[in-house]
Amino acid sequence: MYISDFVKYIGVDDHKVDLFEGQYVVPNGISYNSYAIMDEKIAIMDTVDANFLDEWLANIEKALDGKAPDYLVVLHMEPDHSANIFNFAKAYPNAKIVSSALAFEMMKNFFGTDFADNRIVVDEGSTLNLGEHTLAFVKAPMVHWPEVIMAYEVKEKILFPADGFGKFGALDVEEDWADEARRYFIGIVGKYGMPVQAVLKKAATLDIQTICPLHGPVLKENLGYYLNLYNTWSSYAVEEEGIVIAYTSIYGNTKKAVELLAEKLQAKGAVVKVYDLARDDMHAAVADAFKYSKLVLATTTYNASIFPYMRTYICHLTERCYQNRKVAFIENGSWAPMANKIMKGLLEKCKCVTFAENNVTIMSALNDESTAQIEALADELAGK
Repeated sequence: MYISDFVKYIGVDDHKVDLFEGQYVVPNGISYNSYAIMDEKIAIMDTVDANFLDEWLANIEKALDGKAPDYLVVLHMEPDHSANIFNFAKAYPNAKIVSSALAFEMMKNFFGTDFADNRIVVDEGSTLNLGEHTLAFVKAPMVHWPEVIMAYEVKEKILFPADGFGKFGALDVEEDWADEARRYFIGIVGKYGMPVQAVLKKAATLDIQTICPLHGPVLKENLGYYLNLYNTWSSYAVEEEGIVIAYTSIYGNTKKAVELLAEKLQAKGAVVKVYDLARDDMHAAVADAFKYSKLVLATTTYNASIFPYMRTYICHLTERCYQNRKVAFIENGSWAPMANKIMKGLLEKCKCVTFAENNVTIMSALNDESTAQIEALADELAGK
């Protein structure tokens, strides 16, 4: 990957991972990005996952062509980026490690050393001169770990934003940026919208021409598109008008109600996305709940509560500060339906969530009354 005559890509692609961070399905793998800034002094920007040490060291050796790095800049201590700090220090004992004070505390926990004799601690406003290139550091606490710093290269106007602007998917796979970046952001960073907003305000003061994230492609063109999406996601604003229906169904009757509602909504011109929470990618369902303006939750009363997949789904939403949306409910219960009440209770603390006036109660299977309720809900959600 060409970035510039002075900045080289030395990261790796991972197609072996089955679940990123133990929970996110990544059918197209993921990249662990690392970069080398070549100048009078050479800076390596972050390491890679532990499983790719040999490939990464080979990439460094090839990029440096016989030279030795002077610095390892550590922007983020999550192990998919920091795992090889100790190995780098063994391979290049004369190189200095550059990072935030809190990151060095974490290094002590991870590696048993904080590199006290071989480190440079940087903070907001610190700079690192490499010759013609200068790194200016920006603190980015809780985006999405507390130690995170970002680096801005002044000469070429490159932002190194740590996990910011990252996405799922290896670099050798062509795919739309927004869907996998949204799923990545909402799932991993989504809880920390306010810290992201604070960093975006800092970024607005910089002349950024290139963004080099730790996951996903280097961004060079139409940067306003990516910045605007990040502003939308981190402010929990509606990205598109549409309706997500997330459901669980045991014997198929709740599914039939969902299919009927989706059919009626589509007939009224609404954009509808339907997710079976037991079978579909739940994290895609979470991301789309933040993308679209309205959400319908449909489930059964189960053990005097709600079906476990639905409870997990709502937990994912509330953990990520779900807000600014309209929510409707469909419940099914053969003798004592109470799912609507429980689902609403789980969401009542969310900011700026409004609840539909028309909700649906099914007693075991659809009948004329519950079908009429679905028609009324479709009219409300479609704005009729």
